[in-house]
Amino acid sequence: MKFIYDGGMVVYTNRKSKRMFLFLNRSEGWLDMPKGHIEKNETALDAAIRETFEESGLKANPDKFFKYATDYWYNENGEKTKKTITFFLSKVPGSSKVKVSWEHSGYEWLDFGNSMKRLKFDDQKKLIKAANEYIDKKELIEKLNNEYKSLPSKYKDWNLSSNFVAGEGPLDAKVIVIGQAPGRNEDIEGRPFVGISGKLLDNLINKSGLKRSEVYITSVVQFFPPKNRMPSDREIAACKPFLIKQIGIIRPKLIVLLGSLAAKELCGEKSVTKTHGSIIENVYKYYITLHPAAAVRMKKNVPIIEGDFRKLRSILSDI
Repeated sequence: MKFIYDGGMVVYTNRKSKRMFLFLNRSEGWLDMPKGHIEKNETALDAAIRETFEESGLKANPDKFFKYATDYWYNENGEKTKKTITFFLSKVPGSSKVKVSWEHSGYEWLDFGNSMKRLKFDDQKKLIKAANEYIDKKELIEKLNNEYKSLPSKYKDWNLSSNFVAGEGPLDAKVIVIGQAPGRNEDIEGRPFVGISGKLLDNLINKSGLKRSEVYITSVVQFFPPKNRMPSDREIAACKPFLIKQIGIIRPKLIVLLGSLAAKELCGEKSVTKTHGSIIENVYKYYITLHPAAAVRMKKNVPIIEGDFRKLRSILSDI
């Protein structure tokens, strides 16, 4: 039995307001995407970027979070072989010129509908469908974030930071983690949970069997409240509709609520100390736990929040 690992890239562009996917013509008569063997000292992403340039002449700029693995079995010289291909996603300028390698007889740009008609294999269709849905979400989130970040200019007495801290993670994530609001480090770096509490959260996510790169992380309020104060009711009211829309775009299987503010605003729970480690269903499934900052401030809370995230592992396996 033999195992082979490849890296590949779904390449797309916008032309005349239409989304188009790049396909390479194979001599066998079917369409393919840039992909190839992962060489020594390469990651799947390294191989995908290299193969994209070698096979199409395009320099890929991969999305940070899209990742799609597919595999299939075949016989190679009488030996049963399993090939696993990890695909990434890259948008290129509409003016990009394709230069195919000797391995292919040409190329085509196809919209989603024609891609579904022309692709030969079901795994290719599933890949393009997943990529197309992800791009839809990406465009919706980008539009939403542009509206969200403009809030400070709409309020004369805006008392939060004017630096918007966007949510971070894969837009097809099965799990969303929601905190209270960015802290000083997040305000400076423009990313959620990058300070001491963020490092603890990374470790906690690992205890649940996931990686940070597999979950979408955001907050009820995505602007830093000076001196780390609690956001006011007015500030929450201004920001919360954007959070609800984010959740609606991503459509997770589970939402992890960190701390009392997130628990209160998303599912009406006021006492995290009483409800932590439990699931509440109300449109979505919510899992309540303490905020990592509570464990940073009071060490006695560390085993509590660690226990909640270990418990989360079995919950996620059922989902």
